Amino acid sequence: MQDSFDVTTLIFLALAVFVIWRLRSVLGQKTGTERSPFKPVDRSQLGKQGAPPADNVVRLPGADRTPPERPAAERDWTGVAEPGSPVARGLESIVQTEPAFDPREFIEGAKAAYEAIVVAFAKGDRKTLRALLSRDVGEGFERAIDERERNKQTVETTFVSIDKAEIVAAETRNRVAHITVRFLSNLITATRDAQGNVVDGNAEAVVEVPDVWTFSRQLGSRDPNWQLVATEAGA
Repeated sequence: MQDSFDVTTLIFLALAVFVIWRLRSVLGQKTGTERSPFKPVDRSQLGKQGAPPADNVVRLPGADRTPPERPAAERDWTGVAEPGSPVARGLESIVQTEPAFDPREFIEGAKAAYEAIVVAFAKGDRKTLRALLSRDVGEGFERAIDERERNKQTVETTFVSIDKAEIVAAETRNRVAHITVRFLSNLITATRDAQGNVVDGNAEAVVEVPDVWTFSRQLGSRDPNWQLVATEAGA
């Protein structure tokens, strides 16, 4: 039994050695078609931006073509100004300096300021007017109030509605924005003398009043308020 085990073991060992020798004889030969060993990119040859030389770059189809420039997004001026109009260009100049500027919100604020100024003027409220008017316009309003008081006259004004408020001009000069708004309002207004008699206007009739006012503001200022800098009667 011992001799049989030894003979069998020797036979299997001989077969194993033979197989290993055959594998080495095949795998160890070079045919001339083998790939050269992997060589990492030489970091010393990298460009300033860390890109490998051109010979090591695999370009995708179309990579040499310059991507087309995307046109700047057009702002939606619907209901505010015609695209490409002088008003739209003026508003754009304001937005470029103050991206948060919204012309629609401005119009709503202008309507509130318009009503506040008209009412304050009728009441002779100089304090409110000083906060909303430029110096030149404020002085003109105060002179009118002074003359009215000397003549012992009073003004009664009731707002019925503001039917229209539209921006008709906009521009920026030396970082100062100017926006002109045309208002069309309905008012009941009358001026009375010391005896209470109506000397101007009508205390019962609703009158359509057109006005063209220009507001101004220093762009970039911490003060968000606009001031009235010019007035004229609208057509």
